Amino acid sequence: MTDNILTPEFRVSFPNLFKARKANEQAEAKYSVSMLFAKGADLSALKKAAEAAVREKWGDKIPKKLKKPFLEQGDYDLEGYEPGCVLIRASSQHKPGVVDKNVQTIVDESEVYPGCYGRATVRAFTYDVNGNAGVSFGLQNFQKLRDGDPLGGRTRPEDDFTPVSGGDVDVLSADSMFD
Repeated sequence: MTDNILTPEFRVSFPNLFKARKANEQAEAKYSVSMLFAKGADLSALKKAAEAAVREKWGDKIPKKLKKPFLEQGDYDLEGYEPGCVLIRASSQHKPGVVDKNVQTIVDESEVYPGCYGRATVRAFTYDVNGNAGVSFGLQNFQKLRDGDPLGGRTRPEDDFTPVSGGDVDVLSADSMFD
């Protein structure tokens, strides 16, 4: 078993940190996060851990079609995914700890959203199931570091509204709505 690796800061995509979800009907429900690393992020510790896991499992007889965890963000046509940047998906059958920058437990799921920034502890592991061999990362824990622009086009309520005092709210009358 490998040790926990602390990732560099990443932008969060597809956070499933509070409830396990199935990738498809046949899949087992898992907790997961897609980690979008900025260009130039130091991923050397992650690469070293992945290589060590592969060498421990297969030695010098590495499978020819080994699936690797370091994906190209530009291969996906999704908001926030940048060409030339690395995407890593990490998952776990066990619920990860989720904390804020002050290491206080986050209980409100809405605090961790696609587009915020965080870091995680992960462990490299190998798999070989029905000829499908690869190396991936198991999600241990997640720390939210800061807010960011939400992905997926959703706006923040504080950007959409201004404070209202008393009953001073502009409302269109039904008679004038489409005049």
